Amino acid sequence: MKAIIAEKPSVAHELARIVGATERKDGYFIGDDFMVTWAFGHLVGLAMPEDYGIKGFNRESLPIIPTDFMLTCRKVKAGKGYIEDEGSKRQLEIIDSVFEKCDSIIVATDAGREGEVIFRYIYEYLGCRKPFERLWISSLTEKAIITGLNNLKEGADFDGLYSAGRERSQSDWLIGINATQALTISLEDGLYSLGRVQTPTLSLICKRFIDHTSFEIKDYYQIELAHQKEGIIFKSLSVDKWEDRAKAESAVRSIERSGAVHVVEVEKKPSSVQAPLLFDLTGLQKEANKKLGFSAGKTLEIAQNLYEKKFITYPRTGSKYIPEDVWSEIPNLIIALGAATAFKEKVGKVKWERYNKHIVNDLKVTDHHGILITEHIPTMLSAHEGTLYDMIACRLLEAISPACHREITSATLEVLHYNFAIKAIRITAVGWKQINGNFNEEEDDVIFDLPELQKGSNLTITDAKLLTKKTKAPALYTEAELLSAMENAGNSIEDIEERKALKSIGIGTPATRASVIETLFDRDYILRDKKSIIPTEKGLHVYQIVADKKIADVAMTAQWELAFEKMQHNEMDAAEFHAELETLTKEITMELLTERKAEGGQPELCCPKCNSKAHLREKVIKCSKDECGWILFRKVCGVQLAYKHIEALLTKKRTPLIRKMIGRSGKSFDAYLVLSQDGTTSFEFEQKKKRKFR
Repeated sequence: MKAIIAEKPSVAHELARIVGATERKDGYFIGDDFMVTWAFGHLVGLAMPEDYGIKGFNRESLPIIPTDFMLTCRKVKAGKGYIEDEGSKRQLEIIDSVFEKCDSIIVATDAGREGEVIFRYIYEYLGCRKPFERLWISSLTEKAIITGLNNLKEGADFDGLYSAGRERSQSDWLIGINATQALTISLEDGLYSLGRVQTPTLSLICKRFIDHTSFEIKDYYQIELAHQKEGIIFKSLSVDKWEDRAKAESAVRSIERSGAVHVVEVEKKPSSVQAPLLFDLTGLQKEANKKLGFSAGKTLEIAQNLYEKKFITYPRTGSKYIPEDVWSEIPNLIIALGAATAFKEKVGKVKWERYNKHIVNDLKVTDHHGILITEHIPTMLSAHEGTLYDMIACRLLEAISPACHREITSATLEVLHYNFAIKAIRITAVGWKQINGNFNEEEDDVIFDLPELQKGSNLTITDAKLLTKKTKAPALYTEAELLSAMENAGNSIEDIEERKALKSIGIGTPATRASVIETLFDRDYILRDKKSIIPTEKGLHVYQIVADKKIADVAMTAQWELAFEKMQHNEMDAAEFHAELETLTKEITMELLTERKAEGGQPELCCPKCNSKAHLREKVIKCSKDECGWILFRKVCGVQLAYKHIEALLTKKRTPLIRKMIGRSGKSFDAYLVLSQDGTTSFEFEQKKKRKFR
């Protein structure tokens, strides 16, 4: 008897059907010499400090570095603590029973680092010693599963993958728990969550926000000239930029009097824009955020649904390429897609004899190839699933289409001692751009219709206009741009040697970046402002504290990602990495434990009822004496009270004006929060000035 363990019930159901295990039992299927069971994702995880006998946040306990990490069943919050999740506990008992009854195991959790850790933690927690093999597939179609089952891989072949996943898990635990407790203990005014990847990501957001808000926007001026030739109206733009408006206006008057420009130089050169590569997960998340407004987390959720419905291949991939042996499957995928009414016209634009093979690269395929559609073409999807599927299908059609060929004309014009420039693009072969018809996605000041210009000739000026422009602050991150920054974090490192070493290394992985961003939202460190992501006051406060510390070092986090990759390919010893990790954990913890001395602390706050010390926490501020019982919740009508509000309320009995609070009717209002002698609060509304009439 063989056991098969899948990551989710839906996948287990499909595997059971294929292997003939058709009899449904409580928590597993059985039949034809197979027992098929499942996890619910992470059924087993690393034990928390209280499991080691360490309760609460205590300076004396830090750093917490277990000699041997313990594993526990998934836990859920209950009151002030956590208890084992009964459903998870029951399923682990079923898995244990299935393993006991079988001679060997087929591991069918998701084929990646996270899926490997899910199985190995269950295997270790149950103390199982049965031999196991790996089902390694990139799609859940029947063909892929049968091929995978006929070509099972040795479980030991993935020991490197597990080592990388285990060390990532343990490093997140060591850094996250110790840094969070150390800073919270030091500041004594709330809970401050820090993490190995989340804190460098927060630093990226805060640094960009500060650069944006502190940027001094200045006006500058350029001159735009209009010309007409062969019935075509076109424009040129001054190379010079003026800061002084008077000088720019003087130049306009001089140019208008001249009346003509001289064509100094004309250059034409061919150019090609290669077809885009396939989507990896980060690329799909970026595109869906730009075009559809989806968050990274939402995109991953939809893509995972499409994968489990067998419509696309494994989405949690970091590769944009396919291996040579997958290329032979592409024509059949295109034929299947062309049979669908929605794609018939687009598929008709792809020339069979001109398939572009630039997506084929065995060396650049990681655990899984780029995201492809499968031969199962959907007939009915939800609106969001449909738009994301269309994006993936169209990207495949674009990727195998020829390059777009263009002719670029650059011209330099001269009038008096001023130079003007023209750039024009003419598409000579549309190539891949015809799939979605995105011909004009070019930079500003580009002309697409230009008459023939001759060097040495003159052009009449039909109009001269002064353009007022503004210098642009560094743009705030959208979620798509933040994903790019995380993906390419190594490129932003200042040290030249480090930057070379980490050029293609990011922070986090394609599979985890969405959850890191969502964690920052959950912690109230960041928020969405239209399409932009900006830090909250709390997020900025954390950044200002940790900006120069190791916990926020993007380079260090990128180096860890490089180490995980090396472990995965058995190029680094996990024990050596772990020893360095423990040393770094101690350094980070001590650095944060001494933070209050460096910062100088904040004034002590007193209870308004009994004048005892008041404790500031993340969600409340309360009296230190339990018998007093005074407490104030920090969220008032949808607004989180900042430290400045609380300090003013307790010392001056009145906050500054708090804007955009939400009343019971759902309408926003502005008001002061006022503290009475008995410690209760009330609103005081702003007095509107009476208008004087004459």
